[in-house]
Amino acid sequence: MSAPAAVGLSRTAAGSEVPSAQERARPRWRTEDPLVGWTLALALTGLAFFLRWWKLGTPHQFSFDETYYAKDAWSMLNHGYVRTYAEDADKTILNGSPTGLWQDTPSMVVHPEVGKWIIALGENAFGMDPFGWRIGAAVVGSLMVLLMCRFVRRVSGSTALGLVGGLLLALDGLHLVLSRLALLDIFLAFFILLGVHCVVADRQWFRARLAKGATRALLRPWLVAGGVSFGLAVGTKWTALFPLAAFGLLLTAWNYGARRSFGDRSALVKALLVDGPIAFGSLVMVALVVYVSTWTGWMMNAAEYEETLSNTQYTTHGGGKAWPTANEPDASGVGEVWQSVRSLGHYHQDVYAFHSHFLNDSTHVYASKPAGWLLMSRPVGVDAQLDIQPGTMGCEAPAGSSCLRQVLLLGNPLIWWAGSLALAFAAVRWLGGRDWRFGVAVVGVGSTWLPWLLYDDRPIFIFYAMACLPFLVLGLTLALGSMVGPSNVPTPRRTTGVVIAGSYVVLVVLAFAWFWPVWTDQLITHSEWLQRIWFTRWI
Repeated sequence: MSAPAAVGLSRTAAGSEVPSAQERARPRWRTEDPLVGWTLALALTGLAFFLRWWKLGTPHQFSFDETYYAKDAWSMLNHGYVRTYAEDADKTILNGSPTGLWQDTPSMVVHPEVGKWIIALGENAFGMDPFGWRIGAAVVGSLMVLLMCRFVRRVSGSTALGLVGGLLLALDGLHLVLSRLALLDIFLAFFILLGVHCVVADRQWFRARLAKGATRALLRPWLVAGGVSFGLAVGTKWTALFPLAAFGLLLTAWNYGARRSFGDRSALVKALLVDGPIAFGSLVMVALVVYVSTWTGWMMNAAEYEETLSNTQYTTHGGGKAWPTANEPDASGVGEVWQSVRSLGHYHQDVYAFHSHFLNDSTHVYASKPAGWLLMSRPVGVDAQLDIQPGTMGCEAPAGSSCLRQVLLLGNPLIWWAGSLALAFAAVRWLGGRDWRFGVAVVGVGSTWLPWLLYDDRPIFIFYAMACLPFLVLGLTLALGSMVGPSNVPTPRRTTGVVIAGSYVVLVVLAFAWFWPVWTDQLITHSEWLQRIWFTRWI
């Protein structure tokens, strides 16, 4: 593959664990014109941002869990930590008066703070209104499209496949809607994808060093960057721990495979005893340091948390045990830092008890079992304005009918359904064909989806699958590349593959246009809405 037009996959050069002489000399991901790749990827990112920015402030209200994250972010921005707020704060804020609503006592929040700090940046720049608290998600969601283009290109070696991967991500409804809401999952997915990208880049960097005769690398810069990314991901939601662990194990296997492919007879020993500690320090320990540092605002106000939250009213989730630090005299200097860290640890115990036990008996109308997430079994209705009568608010429905507006957290079915089939194909190619690229997709989806099966006795929602989407798209894109084939020479097989793959992408574009009204709060008639609700479980 020597030009951007080559969209197929060649296992010999890019997928096999035994590198060719050409791969040793020049890694495949460096052979295509970077100007073309970056220019087109940036153009696609600009298009994605326009679609996410357009009428971002509508609906003008707190949608779903925005009521928690937007207000928490504003409190962090103005007070340094999350405070409780007055009743009916939502209405007052939407009327343009966000001040004077927060009390002095800290609030028991159950998610880390990175995503809320990003939301706070938008509120600081544009104000405490729907546009302000959503713009951070729009920017990060758009940047995720750019990252997806570069990630797929790095894995596949093809600029064209990278652009296809970015386009598919940009045209997914789950990604679109979460990029237009002040929820945490778009930030989580972005940082996980960035971390995995860095791990894949380290794989290529390490193999290039071995090809030059180096026997070890004390500093692995890509892994350090991956550690920072995963630290921010865990600092958004704890579920990022699962892909961190999974790709850490996969990295160990890659280190062993790299040494073995270059003829190292002690490959396993070196992978475990030489590469292992370096990789663990660069990836896991850096992630830990970054994660703890994201709680700086909390620790600077630890005294307030110790006084307010360390009592039976708030520690019921953790068994009603008060924090030992609450009864200790205030320390100073390093002692104060250590006391704050210990208080943070006790706080984590209470939050974990909340997630693992307190919600077990709760119910929610939009809750769904994770077993059906990849098939879009139960979307989430974020907002709805029903029974808009003809002649009012621009409704042009026939007599006896009505119009409505809706924001539905529903993925593009053609992406998720085809992606599920591609995931099975990826498992065969990885386990049966020893093609590492497909393994990235399988491990990515598995580590971000399967752990939720352990928690399906509590209310969980389909948009938690957002972290799976980039890897589902990767598997789908690699499958399309396999369908086209690696050769640039026109053949009946390649022509058929191009037609099928191209037709599929066109259908995805059409599906995106079809579902656009129910993703973006557009005014449609009841009959037009029913045409887009394909199953009763989507209501």
